[in-house]
Formats: sequence, structure tokens, C-alpha cells
Amino acid sequence: VQLQASGGGFVQPGGSLTLHCQGSGRQFSNYAVGWFRQVPEKEREFVAAISWSGKSTYYANSVQGRFTISRDIAKNTVTLYMNRLTPEDTAVYYCAADGTTYYRDIRKYAFWGQGTQVTVSS
Repeated sequence: VQLQASGGGFVQPGGSLTLHCQGSGRQFSNYAVGWFRQVPEKEREFVAAISWSGKSTYYANSVQGRFTISRDIAKNTVTLYMNRLTPEDTAVYYCAADGTTYYRDIRKYAFWGQGTQVTVSS
């Protein structure tokens, strides 16, 4: 399974961005997908995840109500819609995939894409 993250950029506080995770490989459609983020000198943290079927979604408290995760099984893509962004959302965002049901646990994800930078600043 290979993952390609895209969609990062620069946005002012209160703005929106959409991140995409393009998956390839036969197993991708059977895997949960999570988004994580990391800032310098801090551990990578859970942001959101979606089950393989797309029926279940999970969010960190810090993004609940502002971010939405969805997946298009036919296109092998997972999208993270980020609204009402704040400077605290500035980070490198990574998508990850695995057959896990421990959606929030970074250690359970075996496959990772490269990061995409999100910067929120006035």
C-alpha cells in the first residue's frame, strides 16, 4: 500500500483547507485511514480516522466539529475537510493506513504517506 498526501498550504485563521490522501494497492480499500499531524519537537498526534467502510469516523477533541473525514472507496481516496482553522492547527499532516481498529493509536498504522504542510497564520 502506498499513500500520497496533498492539499496543504497557507491559510488565514478562520479559513479552510482540504487534504487528500490517495491510496494505491489492493488492500487500501480494506484499510482504515487516519490523519495525524506533527509540529517540530513534538510527537505526532492523532487528528481523525475513518473505517475501511467509511461508516465510522473518529476525531481528536481539538478538531471535533471543525474537521470532517470522508472516503471515496471507488477512487481510493480519503479527504480531510478542515474548517475554522486556527494557528494551533499549523503542522505537517500525514495520512496513514492499516487494518487496525485502534484508529487513534499511531503505533497501529504500518503504511504512511509523506507529509503535507499546513500553515495557519495572519
